[in-house]
Amino acid sequence: MYYYKKLIIIFTTLLLLANHTFAQTKQIAQIDSLLKAANQAGVFNGNILVSKNNKVIYNTSFGFTDASKTKKLTPDYRFNIGSITKEFSGVALLQLQEQGKLKIEDHVSKYIPELPKWAHEVTIKDLLQYTSGLPNVNWKKIKSNKDVFDDLKLIDKLDFVPGTQYDYNMNNVFLRQFIVEKITGMVYKNYVSQNIFRPCKMNSSEITPIVDEKFMAKGFNNKLTEDKPDFLMGGTFLTTTDLLKFVNCLHSKRLINENSLFELGQHFNLPDTQSSLGEAQFNNKKLVNHAHDGRAGNYEALLISDLNVEFTIILLGNNYNGKLFEISDAITAILKNEKL
Repeated sequence: MYYYKKLIIIFTTLLLLANHTFAQTKQIAQIDSLLKAANQAGVFNGNILVSKNNKVIYNTSFGFTDASKTKKLTPDYRFNIGSITKEFSGVALLQLQEQGKLKIEDHVSKYIPELPKWAHEVTIKDLLQYTSGLPNVNWKKIKSNKDVFDDLKLIDKLDFVPGTQYDYNMNNVFLRQFIVEKITGMVYKNYVSQNIFRPCKMNSSEITPIVDEKFMAKGFNNKLTEDKPDFLMGGTFLTTTDLLKFVNCLHSKRLINENSLFELGQHFNLPDTQSSLGEAQFNNKKLVNHAHDGRAGNYEALLISDLNVEFTIILLGNNYNGKLFEISDAITAILKNEKL
């Protein structure tokens, strides 16, 4: 009788595993069919990775490395992730807060006293939530990182009182990076490499200026014109695998603790405003959803993580068509066994 019951348990377990394997195989086939159709329709040229239950189930490339369309992409290729790179400067500042080297309520003037009087009004928290009131970068006159800093010193008036409105612009991000450099005495690129990339084993990731040009996807438009190189500090090129490593590190609190992650995910109290994590949803201070998109020239990037269902979707492209959200919505439906 004992052996009979044991056989039933073994058989039931094998049957459940077989059903699970069949269901996942079906999902993978559906995702593959979807991406092939998107590529053939000309709306996706890039790399995709899908992870479910902490296991990569799909990691594939579609299209070409550059405007010449002579060489096909592989999962080893790196892409500019646009605004998703803002998460690194946010993480860096929260790491420094955990070390007691700053408080996000501190005013910018505490760390960069050479800036004008507005720096006495703007806090680091304002920079993280895009509520500083700083005008946007004067892109016409910017040709180097020094130009960015010099331009900040020329600002004599904020657009609004810090903390009262929201304006998503790059001066907030550049100033975050300058503060990291001032406090640590390190070049921002080196700080991120040592304190974020290395602990997460993101071995292919690199911040501009780029030293290693190997396996670099080049951005191009539908007229086959290639993007100009990104020269300003902070632009990040990485693979889908490395972005997954970062997300896993971040979500498992290996880079910053739970309180810091919650602080980083806070945003100005109006609809359609972003935090330093993009769109982050919490339940009792625990992160449950994390979505962030990015664009730089013709590079486009999208990260979608559902921590309840335990899946992550990463789409990195080098030929902008603005369809990543539609593609990720369809993949999400497949993973949740919902109608497409």
